[in-house]
Amino acid sequence: MAEQSAAEVWLVVGLGNPGPSYAGHRHNIGYLVVDELARRMGSGFRAHKTGRADVVEGRLGPPGAPAPRVVLAKARSYMNESGGPVKALATFYKVPPERVIAIHDELDIDFGTLRIKLGGGDNGHNGLKSMRSSLGTGDFYRVRAGIGRPPGRQDVADFVLSNYSTTERKELPFQIDTAADAVESLVADGLATTQSRYNS
Repeated sequence: MAEQSAAEVWLVVGLGNPGPSYAGHRHNIGYLVVDELARRMGSGFRAHKTGRADVVEGRLGPPGAPAPRVVLAKARSYMNESGGPVKALATFYKVPPERVIAIHDELDIDFGTLRIKLGGGDNGHNGLKSMRSSLGTGDFYRVRAGIGRPPGRQDVADFVLSNYSTTERKELPFQIDTAADAVESLVADGLATTQSRYNS
């Protein structure tokens, strides 16, 4: 059974917008988490032959353990068009939706908090909406990194497309690290165990 699960490929997608002007935005937490996972795997992102995403391929988990095969991905398109590149990668690597993990920002969860789930709606998140449309289902895993609601009357779009506050930036490495741990847990130990560990 362990051999069979180790042979299965997982597609872990960090949702975000490409380019340096978006790099520190709340909307780009997915990119930051897959960057940390790539660091743990000891690899840098490179262009995939589809031309639509940057990927890292390898095994994710502690050294010596039978670690699952994982493809980390960052779409080269903007957030609202993430689905096409994700679908192209899922087809290329023969990954079904139930082995796709999307890492994304979540307004309805406080900053610093995580929630892991399988399926569900897109809650107005354009990256999830695009993935659901392209994959033909919403039944993929989500690692939801809380960013909280905008203060006062700030527009939601302005809020997600702005940088973290000074206070948040101090705590951000911890949130990125914990989200990366949750992805490792999900591919190694499954949903129920991961939810009991990380759904605070």
